[in-house]
Amino acid sequence: MHDTTAMLIELGAIILGLGLLGRLAGRIGFSPIPLYLLAGLAFGHGGILPLQASEEFVATGAEIGVILLLLLLGLEYSASELVTNLKTQYPSGAVDFVLNAVPGAAAALILGWGPVAAVALAGVTWISSSGVIAKVLGDLGRLGNRETPVILGVLVIEDLAMAVYLPILTALLAGVSFAGGSLTLLISLGTVGAVLYLALRHGRLISKAVSSDNAEMLLLVVLGLTLLVAGIAAELQVSAAVGAFLVGIALSGEVAEGASNLLTPLRDLFAAVFFVFFGLSTDPADIPPVLVPALLLAVVTALTKIATGYYAARRAGIKPAGRWRAGGTLVARGEFSIVIAGLAVGVEPRIGPLATAYVLILVIVGPLAARWTEPIARRLTGRARPTAPAAAKPPALPEPAPADTDSPSSSTTPESTSPAPGR
Repeated sequence: MHDTTAMLIELGAIILGLGLLGRLAGRIGFSPIPLYLLAGLAFGHGGILPLQASEEFVATGAEIGVILLLLLLGLEYSASELVTNLKTQYPSGAVDFVLNAVPGAAAALILGWGPVAAVALAGVTWISSSGVIAKVLGDLGRLGNRETPVILGVLVIEDLAMAVYLPILTALLAGVSFAGGSLTLLISLGTVGAVLYLALRHGRLISKAVSSDNAEMLLLVVLGLTLLVAGIAAELQVSAAVGAFLVGIALSGEVAEGASNLLTPLRDLFAAVFFVFFGLSTDPADIPPVLVPALLLAVVTALTKIATGYYAARRAGIKPAGRWRAGGTLVARGEFSIVIAGLAVGVEPRIGPLATAYVLILVIVGPLAARWTEPIARRLTGRARPTAPAAAKPPALPEPAPADTDSPSSSTTPESTSPAPGR
């Protein structure tokens, strides 16, 4: 069979399968991400029926998927909102680093992998998956929630921190001199600073230049600009996802709204391809030997991420329900963790399978945690509350009860004290 024909058949089967899985997930009220991952695992290397003809195209589509996820996320917020959020959330970023990087570093040292591997595994456990979380927020309809800017603030701090972390890690792995590593670091920071400056100072001019009444022209210009900036950012040792996010925040007004409407279907398609590719690139046979340590590390760092989100949302004045939602949403790890593990495999080969199993666990658990952390916390706290008031309330209730039965104040109190939905 001709290579192009085989590729078309495989791609058609993949996309059709994704559509059916997405429909199934919608019917049962479940995020489709875990199903996409398991499908990729079943048809990847070492799976039931490995796909080969479409692998290169799917890999490219996965990169585009992450870029589009972050672009659409950036279109939801302005540059001034981003900077304000970063200024208020940097303490949360520091807490995030301490709570989530330390367990990874400690695990590597306990396993006897050495300090360089400890730095690498610290990055694997530290960084949440912006791609997975962006998809989850959209699936759950939480983009407008009060805690969402807090979540984005933590994610952006993590992604920007990669501009510092990745050059340092690369220098450690390659044994590069201090001068060489410093130069790479300066280039990375300069790139991020320049793009952020353009977004802040000249965002309106950029939006005006990109604007078009023709939907086709707007789609081509925004998509082309995003891919170009993302590629340049990656070439300069900065995350392509960060570049795409900054393009998103540089656009505003009608341009941002129009671009969002046009690109949403493309984002959904390529984002699904990204999650499938993640599963395709994982050999199921590598998982069992490292499953126990990966599971222990996943449990610890899932709890520390929930604590991070809760702390960050509390600092922003979010109510308890939103704090739990923020914490649960941050649990997922993904693309950055795999990139970091891939860089470190040359120094410590065992870090690859461990990181793969770890990320696979949390990228499946992440959407579940985002959905169920707040209801579980509410139920647990709800069970604890009645015990103390139950003894204190009975003496006061019998006398006023008859007089308050039909009073307006008694009928409005429950609504006024209950939290607003989605907040």
